[in-house]
Amino acid sequence: MGLIAPVIIIVASIGIAFFISIFLNPRVAVISYFIYCFVISGLLRNIDGVPFGPVMEILLLLTWITMLVNKSNFKLSSWKNDYVYITIIWFVINLLEIVNPAGASFLGWLNEIRFTSLNWVLLAPIVFVMLNKKNDLDFFLKLIIAMSVLAGLYGVKQLYFGVSGPEQKWLDDGADFTHIVFGKLRVFSFYTDAGQFGASQAQMSLVCLVLAMGPFKIWKRVLLFFAAALLFYGMLISGTRGALFALVSAAFFAILLSKNFKVLIIGSIIAVGFLGYLKYTTLGNGIYQINRLRSALDPQDPSLNARLMNQAKLKSVLASMPFGGGVGVSGMNGAIYNPDKLLSTIPPDSYWVKVWTMYGVVGLVIWFSMNTYILGKCCGIVWNIRDDKLRVKLIALTAGSAGLFICSYGNEVMNGFPSSMILYISWGFVFYAPRYDTPLIKTKEANS
Repeated sequence: MGLIAPVIIIVASIGIAFFISIFLNPRVAVISYFIYCFVISGLLRNIDGVPFGPVMEILLLLTWITMLVNKSNFKLSSWKNDYVYITIIWFVINLLEIVNPAGASFLGWLNEIRFTSLNWVLLAPIVFVMLNKKNDLDFFLKLIIAMSVLAGLYGVKQLYFGVSGPEQKWLDDGADFTHIVFGKLRVFSFYTDAGQFGASQAQMSLVCLVLAMGPFKIWKRVLLFFAAALLFYGMLISGTRGALFALVSAAFFAILLSKNFKVLIIGSIIAVGFLGYLKYTTLGNGIYQINRLRSALDPQDPSLNARLMNQAKLKSVLASMPFGGGVGVSGMNGAIYNPDKLLSTIPPDSYWVKVWTMYGVVGLVIWFSMNTYILGKCCGIVWNIRDDKLRVKLIALTAGSAGLFICSYGNEVMNGFPSSMILYISWGFVFYAPRYDTPLIKTKEANS
């Protein structure tokens, strides 16, 4: 068998060691899932013929199986809370969409539900049952920052040293239409596309910046400032205009939740000044990334007008479809599995619009209400946290998730990886956070 034999032996040995490790410690499986969410798109793009997609669900199922096997180590009843109940309700709604009268393809539904609901309903309880210690929150923050910085560095490599052979083939096969603009590469790193990369980098840049202003050691704050700057640059080189709204809206939430009047005033002035610079000046127009970002504030932008025209078409089609065209009828799965449906031919250009297309106005109202309830409760929890270090971490996660949600009006961000994973886990940590908080009696003693 030549070289194949030792390769098979090595891979099998690693696989056996991995399975043993996850049964000894189920956290290994879910941490592997976190990392995998960052790299899956890069693996799919660079390695042909390997079914990397289902590995996500396999890792989550392994997490649940090993958690149940080791149930004596976990308090399984901890999953009972309103956040997890919401995910279950949404999952049930997605199951009911099988019988949507619009008659969308079953295969389209099966592929789409993995992203719209299945991963969320499997992931949400894990924070409460397994990742329910303070150091789990710290580890999660370190992991997503480290992986985001790695993605940013790889994006810089793509910009200055070129893309790999398989990445070039991906561009040549049609992705260049959206990723080569005026001869300039919109950097996508090892994410699904430049839109996902730019929005995620914007979110994580804000997370690092908030943490850098927290009551932590100087060397940590310096590293976080450098990480924030790199990730902001990653946002710029992605050429993703919607990422600007992720950054600005996340900054607004962070400033508001800080409960610091001075920070609120200064932060608002900086944010308004930055938007004014982009909107009312031409400084920096020679720099492609700035010019591209500036076009996001142009009401005459052709891309914006095309989106509005598509929304007008959808409004006409969906007027008689209060429950939408069915899960999987829009976007990539719509084009693949429902090419005979009119809705599949109209680009949603937005996750909010995609939800409207698939679930109709009824589903959109339910989905929007669920998300705003979760965000609102997260803000209320953060507002009442007494531990200063914990509050800063929760502000970073809550503001970042708010930015992703708002940015998803312009791009399908919160439904893609790694953003969806970061979003769902962040919400779980914030909901669980009051149990980490400093007891009120200690706070009173400290002030006396």
